[in-house]
Amino acid sequence: MSKHTTTLAREHGKNAGNAALPERFVHQAKRGISREIVEEISAIKNEPQWMRELRLNAYEEFMRLPVPTWGPDLSGLHFDEITYYQRTEEGRYKNWEEVPADIKNTFEKIGIPQAERAFLAGVIGQYESEGFYQKLRPKWEDKGVIFCDTDTAVQKYPELVRKYFMTDCIKTKEHKLAALHGAVWSGGTFLYVPKGVHIDMPLQTYFRMNARASGQFEHTLIIVDEGASVQYIEGCTAPIYGTSSLHAAVVEIFVKKGARSRYTTIQNWSKDVYNLNTKRAIVEEDGIQEWVGGSLGSKTTMLYPCSILKGRGARAEHLNIAVAGPGQHKDTGAKIMHLAPNTSSTVISKSISFGGGISTYRGLLKIIKGAKGSVSHVQCDALMPDNISVSNTIPYIKVDEEDVTLGHEAKVGRISESQVFYLMSRGLTEEEAINLVVQGFMEPIIKTLPLEYAVELNRLISMEMAGSLG
Repeated sequence: MSKHTTTLAREHGKNAGNAALPERFVHQAKRGISREIVEEISAIKNEPQWMRELRLNAYEEFMRLPVPTWGPDLSGLHFDEITYYQRTEEGRYKNWEEVPADIKNTFEKIGIPQAERAFLAGVIGQYESEGFYQKLRPKWEDKGVIFCDTDTAVQKYPELVRKYFMTDCIKTKEHKLAALHGAVWSGGTFLYVPKGVHIDMPLQTYFRMNARASGQFEHTLIIVDEGASVQYIEGCTAPIYGTSSLHAAVVEIFVKKGARSRYTTIQNWSKDVYNLNTKRAIVEEDGIQEWVGGSLGSKTTMLYPCSILKGRGARAEHLNIAVAGPGQHKDTGAKIMHLAPNTSSTVISKSISFGGGISTYRGLLKIIKGAKGSVSHVQCDALMPDNISVSNTIPYIKVDEEDVTLGHEAKVGRISESQVFYLMSRGLTEEEAINLVVQGFMEPIIKTLPLEYAVELNRLISMEMAGSLG
């Protein structure tokens, strides 16, 4: 048996060799990854044989594939030092009052119960590796909407999950992080919207990674059937420990004929987290996929949501904000593949680098032969208020069809001293004036968010940059 092999701790703080473990943990794996740990995760979840085999095949791919070297430096990420599975409580809760007090307090601080009462159609909460709370308004349950954590979906809707889970959209063999995810995934969101159902209120999932040197590998699987529409929002946080943690999620979205999906994520990981995600949507005829992202925190981020425009008239919009401060590298962007005629795409990427932070836009635009009438526009805007930060733009464009329209523009700017002076002359402090200029820079993306989230994102950006400007 290898040095990584162990059983998962099951009782009150028996942590199988890990650091001090809170008593509420009922399962926690020893650090590192092995075939035995992958098998035990599957056994704990009582998964069907097909999912167990998918995990084991993914583990073999993980062991075979190299760590990506074409982007940010990942040399500080040590897979043997990560805890890949931990569970805090048995069971899931539909009544907020039943949630354990320490977990409930964490989520109440970020306003989840209030948001649920105010304007959400449904909520899922995940703490560490497992979803612990889920609720969907009866109005949508009655219309056939399925909204639950992905582990529950594997048990209750196995045929639907098996059809879509890491088959056509994202495959485990694509790269090392996708393979790792396939081997150790846990939690996440499963959302199915039936034909013709238009959900006019957002659905939200919130992920909290609370343990030191841990990993979170939630799997989000969204299926928007023909003529349906939905807006889905994810939020993510983690505390600061000073030891590296890993977030390697996968998001798979299927937008059927004439359907519309908006996926919004606000990620505010602590600055010791490697945030390495794979996200992709397959969009069929006349379907629309919208990606809205805000990336704050984390030590290193690699995130390139991908839209595969498979059907005639399919459309994709990518809107992204990245904020990189001292010691941070945000390598973000978009991938779009035009595979059918009259498809269209828009990318608006905004980044701020300060205090020596590095922001990189890395994009792929591909238009195949036969995708006549395709239209695409990419706009990358970067703001750098100092002389020690870095902003990069690395676009890759491959066009095999003549009858297309496309454009790419990138620009880097400084915060205008004259704007700041004017605002200060109207009574604002220098910090308030700079924050207002930054908010104006981010406005095209922030205005797409629900009001509560727009206010919160502006606040997070101001807090992130506090004391670094002026």
